[in-house]
Amino acid sequence: MNILSPIKTVRSGFTLLEMLLAIAICAVVLVAINAVFFGALRLRNRAAQSIEEDLPMQQALRIMKRDLQGIVPPGGTLAGPFQTATAGGAMGQPPGSTGFHTCTGVIDETSPFSDIQKVAYYLKPAVEQTIGQDLVRAVTRNLLSSVQEQPVEQWIMGGVQRMQMSYFDGASWRDTWDSTTPDLTTGATNLVPKAIKVQIEMAVANGQPRRTPVELLVPIVMQGRTNQTQSSSGGQQQ
Repeated sequence: MNILSPIKTVRSGFTLLEMLLAIAICAVVLVAINAVFFGALRLRNRAAQSIEEDLPMQQALRIMKRDLQGIVPPGGTLAGPFQTATAGGAMGQPPGSTGFHTCTGVIDETSPFSDIQKVAYYLKPAVEQTIGQDLVRAVTRNLLSSVQEQPVEQWIMGGVQRMQMSYFDGASWRDTWDSTTPDLTTGATNLVPKAIKVQIEMAVANGQPRRTPVELLVPIVMQGRTNQTQSSSGGQQQ
């Protein structure tokens, strides 16, 4: 008769020290994941805020670039002078504005106007109590009216500290331009700049550093007509 000896079973498990070590490792991993997650969330929020702040600027630059590229040569029935207003608000434009004619008018079946319109850009006090000024685009569509039509102001963006337009005449940059004034070299009028540079500086709150102005450079690829007459071979003016 075989008597089987009892088999002793050994039960294994985690010790308290091992459990504490595993919990500590999990806590460290969770802290690292939490730091990465909230870091990515803050980066996403900053990127979204930056895009929201830059969106009005990009929209304004796109509108201004389109208008400047569509400049119509001064003279003729629809195209008037290219002029910058003086500090006194001369030339029928607000002080510090730049007015010109451009072929960016919207044409549809219901509009009685042509695609040529007069636009002027200038700054005016903000309507709301915010820092800086509002950038405004004033548009005149009915250019053939015998009665001077009041331009329609279109709000472009707010919070602007300064806007400056410079005009390249082929040799140097000017702060003002008047196509009705004879050119010093050729004596011709109805000329437009060869390039226009726009600088926009945004306003900042007190104590914050000034922001670098945003610059837009638009080449003008056409030249306006002049008031000079040409003589024929018989000495008669045409």
